[in-house]
Amino acid sequence: MIQSLVKTKVLGVDIGLEKTTYAIVDVRGNILAKDSFLTQDYPNFNTFLSVFCERAINMIMSNGEYEEIRSMGVSAPSANLLTGNIEYSGNLPWQGEIPLSAVLRDRLGLAAAVANDAHVRALGESTYGCAHGMKNFIYLTLGHGIGSCIFSNGHAHLGSNGFGGEIGHCCIYPGGRQCTCGSRGCLEAYCGANGIVQTAKEMMAESDQPSLMREQAELTPKLIAELCDQGDEMAIEVFRRTGFILGIALANYASVINPEAIILSGGIAKAGEWLLKPLNDSFEEHVFHNIENKVKFMYSTLNDEERNVLGASALAWSVKEYSLFK
Repeated sequence: MIQSLVKTKVLGVDIGLEKTTYAIVDVRGNILAKDSFLTQDYPNFNTFLSVFCERAINMIMSNGEYEEIRSMGVSAPSANLLTGNIEYSGNLPWQGEIPLSAVLRDRLGLAAAVANDAHVRALGESTYGCAHGMKNFIYLTLGHGIGSCIFSNGHAHLGSNGFGGEIGHCCIYPGGRQCTCGSRGCLEAYCGANGIVQTAKEMMAESDQPSLMREQAELTPKLIAELCDQGDEMAIEVFRRTGFILGIALANYASVINPEAIILSGGIAKAGEWLLKPLNDSFEEHVFHNIENKVKFMYSTLNDEERNVLGASALAWSVKEYSLFK
């Protein structure tokens, strides 16, 4: 069958914990239009869905014809490409299993692929960023949560149920801190944003050592990193402990996977050398000796404001079905 219209645009969507961003992207990765709204304003999923669909339709209609959109890709925490669902997210306000792919297709008439944010970011990095041309790498996102995606022989490894790469919920301290997933001792509970702040609070409670952290109304990893720049020894120690733990976890990961590189992204990665140096030292100390000094640590080269929607657009091109608007 000869198709009368070649569709050269997709819709890329990033459902973040704070903000939902959506964009029209062409086949070359150019963002033609983009908009966003606060996810947190809609704790009820049905209300969120109605608002998103209305806004997405308005943007599409304001930037050409609906029939020009081929498909859509969606990035979301705890999303599963194999099922098309958001499944029991510990961070989003919506509980249980949400059949996101199915409801978006019903509402918008566009075939949709849905995947977790680490998978989508890795796909974007492979398509448009520093992992272009790499066949075997680990993509690590460091933020409120910790996620990863394994690229093996040029393809994302999802596992039999779609949850491959959940390093953030690997146990590093049996019986340790409570994690949002319900378990204890997870990596995320120590090296995610809340975990880093908790480390800082524990350190301040353990000693009377002077620190600018004590003067802050509200601590964040970004603020702690800024205090590191000012020479605050306790703040520096917070990131040293974080990097040490993360380095052990990644050494174990790399010893199994044997990647060419580990690509870091997310707000916590912006701590720079305060995190990377202790992470790298710990990694090289604990990794399998045959790959010691052979795994590169790299930072994502994609723009923070575009990374997820570009990855989601790359995901959209993988959808085999076209939209209902033939």
